[in-house]
Amino acid sequence: MTTPNHTEERLTKLEVKASFAEDLLDKLDQIIVRQQDQIDRLEREVQWLRQQAPQEDMAAPRNLRDELPPHY
Repeated sequence: MTTPNHTEERLTKLEVKASFAEDLLDKLDQIIVRQQDQIDRLEREVQWLRQQAPQEDMAAPRNLRDELPPHY
């Protein structure tokens, strides 16, 4: 049979584990919030870049001779 002291020790260990698990969950939640903010910011940047791309293409027709490396 288990002694009251052994049961109390097991309960204390479980409480410590639960405390660590709760702390880890809080930290992971903060990481997820930061990552979501970063994803939102990057999505806005990609959207802005997509809006800028057509304006550059329509600015002037490209000449392939202008794109030759200098050693040609």
